[in-house]
Amino acid sequence: MLNEIVQPLISWYRQNKRILPWRDQKNAYYTWVSEIMLQQTRVEAVKPYFLRFIGELPDVKALAECPEEKLMKLWEGLGYYNRVRNMQTAAQTVVSEYSGILPASYEELLALKGIGSYTAGAIASIAYDIPVPAVDGNVLRVFSRIAEDRQDIMKQSVRRQVEEKLLGIMPKEAPGDFNQALMELGAVVCVPNGPARCMECPVAALCKAYHHGTVDEFPVKAPKKKRTIENRTVLVIQDGERTAIHKRPQEGLLAGLYELPNVEGHLSMDEALQKVKEMNLEPLHIETLPEAKHIFSHIEWRMTGYRIRVSSLEERKESSFIFTEKKQSEKQYAIPSAFRAYIKYMKEKPGK
Repeated sequence: MLNEIVQPLISWYRQNKRILPWRDQKNAYYTWVSEIMLQQTRVEAVKPYFLRFIGELPDVKALAECPEEKLMKLWEGLGYYNRVRNMQTAAQTVVSEYSGILPASYEELLALKGIGSYTAGAIASIAYDIPVPAVDGNVLRVFSRIAEDRQDIMKQSVRRQVEEKLLGIMPKEAPGDFNQALMELGAVVCVPNGPARCMECPVAALCKAYHHGTVDEFPVKAPKKKRTIENRTVLVIQDGERTAIHKRPQEGLLAGLYELPNVEGHLSMDEALQKVKEMNLEPLHIETLPEAKHIFSHIEWRMTGYRIRVSSLEERKESSFIFTEKKQSEKQYAIPSAFRAYIKYMKEKPGK
């Protein structure tokens, strides 16, 4: 029965697919960049990032040679920065081993840094018409509902089973359209949150969950592990209109990005002032900033903040921080969105 979904899906996709900038042409690099950006990020949010990224880095060679700080700045706001670091490493491999052209081979794509089975399948099928599946969360949800499959879709063994079943029905003449049709169906019709739009589905007649009224029971997922809660205090340290930032270590969370100074725990005002003194800075004025939180995949930061005016740079020993104006930081330094609630205070002069 599963093979019966192929032609209705492809026909529906060709008539209803969204106009997206990475679909303008068959371009393996465009497909790669878009698929990496779309991990953990909505399509509408990705569009401007994709256009900016491609405008600055139009091909694999440009990505391979891009200075790190520029690369981080282009990715700023998308999060999960290791994605773009892995892309650059892979791009450097492609330049050295494949003359700057992404290989037209699923296995060789899969061997590149940061490219898993889904991304390799997407590039291979969409750009090179190679009949291999591209199974992401959307596809797993669609498949689980059509087949009324109650296995946990978070298990790698289940993903591999779905890949094998889709490989068996993959149309050799249009593998890219078939894979994109499944993705598109999951993104706009067979949606995860809220009621599925089954009346708009081109394969509803073939969907077991639809016929049995069990759509809301799928997909089956094991409960997520609870995130670790971390309390932090963010310090917006200012000398006139310049604000202190510094670079995080090259390993670990938010590796190599710039940040506002911050410390573990929720500090009192007196503790914050003492911390600034320990940074070899002389505080002149302090004010409390609103609380904020930021959620990573496995950690939740619960933040409190202070804005602190310090004595002029000329009046004290040099510190380890970069003091930058807001416009300069926006142009030059990649500051993660975890600090968004406090970055806005860089625009204003602190109290006297």
